[in-house]
Amino acid sequence: MGHDVVSIARASVRGEGFPDEAFEHLADLEDGHFWFRTRARLLVWALQTYFPRARSVLDVGCGTGAVLNAIGRARPGLRLVGVDASEAALRIAAGRADAQFVRADATCLPFKDEFDVAGSFDVLEHIDDDRAALLELAAAVRPGGGVIVTVPQHEWLWGPADEYGRHRRRYTGSTIESRVQSAGLSIIRSTSWVSMLLPVVAISRARDRQLGRDYDPTRELRLSRRANRLLETVLTLEHAAIRSGVSLPFGASRLIVARRP
Repeated sequence: MGHDVVSIARASVRGEGFPDEAFEHLADLEDGHFWFRTRARLLVWALQTYFPRARSVLDVGCGTGAVLNAIGRARPGLRLVGVDASEAALRIAAGRADAQFVRADATCLPFKDEFDVAGSFDVLEHIDDDRAALLELAAAVRPGGGVIVTVPQHEWLWGPADEYGRHRRRYTGSTIESRVQSAGLSIIRSTSWVSMLLPVVAISRARDRQLGRDYDPTRELRLSRRANRLLETVLTLEHAAIRSGVSLPFGASRLIVARRP
């Protein structure tokens, strides 16, 4: 499964994102982790619901390829391309998803008017110039094509996990919506998610801040089976509400679906 990394967009690719050493942990754990599993289902649903005729999808900041793998399983036959600045991530992704992979900077993509849908999933918060990245996403899709993004919300949730993940910011709904629109995109759906679990996330972040140097960045990935099943059930119920048309006003993350005019 998968393909080799086939090109480098430019000689110097900035490593602004997730630390390379963390990708191995992610690859081992994310397929079974409630948050990654439910996010993948949410993104597949958004793609199928809003862009059912799409034949090509670009994932910018694809990481270990989990989302591309989920899309490929749900929609066989799509042309899938993953972009990341990290060679470590792309090596893992190339063995995981049946896609083409390109090492490139999210603010300087080698694609113009090429894809039906482009996505960036929990990536923009890592990038200093997130406006430039959104402009590149918009330019990568054909006129009438779609852009799907997810980002973390609420600055008051900032903690060691954000610092370890090299986040530059957490967003408000209005901030990310404004930046998407400034890239020339028309928003067709915007909703928070991880809403029902927001109190749990808030307590966890407060505890992390108190731990200081004792903070363990892998703790949230190592859950008991019972806890993982319970949390996944909660987010599955939330996903059902979003599918029914409910746009949740608050939550630890936000999903935005937009279209290039």
